Amino acid sequence: MEVSELQALTVKARQLRDDAIETIGTFGVGHIGGTLSVIDALTVIYYSKAKNLDPKNPHRPDRDRVIMSKGHAGPAMYTVLADLGYFPKEWLGTLNKNGTNLPSHCDRLKTPGIDMTAGSLGQGLSVAVGMALAAKLDGNPATVYCIIGDGESQEGQIWEASMYAGSKKLDNLIVMLDYNKMQLDGKVSDINDLAPVVDKWQAFGFFVQDIDGHDIEAISDAIDRAKTSGKANMIILNTVKGKGASFAESAANCHSMTITEEMWRKETGRYDA
Repeated sequence: MEVSELQALTVKARQLRDDAIETIGTFGVGHIGGTLSVIDALTVIYYSKAKNLDPKNPHRPDRDRVIMSKGHAGPAMYTVLADLGYFPKEWLGTLNKNGTNLPSHCDRLKTPGIDMTAGSLGQGLSVAVGMALAAKLDGNPATVYCIIGDGESQEGQIWEASMYAGSKKLDNLIVMLDYNKMQLDGKVSDINDLAPVVDKWQAFGFFVQDIDGHDIEAISDAIDRAKTSGKANMIILNTVKGKGASFAESAANCHSMTITEEMWRKETGRYDA
């Protein structure tokens, strides 16, 4: 990766973090932890790797797909899509409010640019596998990215989908595990441990990479390697829940938390003139 691109993506990731913090802070409460832990991955995907994305034609058939299976990270998707022009940035101020097009969890019928409606955890990977298989059958060049959570990975449907994807060698599928090691009510290791996570995904026939999920260059390189693996792909993103917000990173559990105006303005440095 060129130094100039790395610098630009790093700046963009920080801006998107601040947008997400402000968006959730304006509503006053929300899923800040899992939103901020995936910002770096989304930055690399949307601003560097994804092909044939068109805000004016969000259903373009040959576009790459991005499935946010852990749908409570919807605000991360919204800040990216607003920044790219899929909808007006003013919508960000309506998050979770009555009549909004930006509900807590992603909804493809409400939000332009969303490829799957999320809700019950575990379903997104099945949808992504179906999309990847359909693309293969149609000769469609699309790559399908799917971001799953570590708490979500306790769902059996995740492993049913991965068994199928691995057996069919869906090399146009890139799954990313947001491995921040926390879930709604505690540490993943205390509730239902995923370890050894690398061995498990390899056993299902995936090409597995284990990286720092906040390292822009490492994410970029991992995606490049995935595209030539010849297998279904898993990129394990070792992340920090609430990354980039000091009040969230220091919290015992920031899965969902109250954020005051003072908190988000201090964190982002965004004060009225």
